[in-house]
Amino acid sequence: MFGSFGWMELMLILIIVLIIFGAGKLPQLGEGLGKAIKGFKKTVHEADAIDVTPGDQPPTGQPTPQVTAQQPTAPPPQAPVPNEQAKQG
Repeated sequence: MFGSFGWMELMLILIIVLIIFGAGKLPQLGEGLGKAIKGFKKTVHEADAIDVTPGDQPPTGQPTPQVTAQQPTAPPPQAPVPNEQAKQG
């Protein structure tokens, strides 16, 4: 992976990273990078396990989607609006 970089180039990159992020942030950056790589590998391996062949029934372990028709509901009745002219006269 680092075949084209010598130890001097790697040391220079490390010093620049230390200057930019500081020594306190490096463990957090490493942890975040490690979690991202782990999640990526897990997703790639899970994608291989998913059966994508067409068929009449979905693979076991997955619920069948059920479509339910909803009956239209009527809007709630509104209260009568008092007549403003009747109050004034």
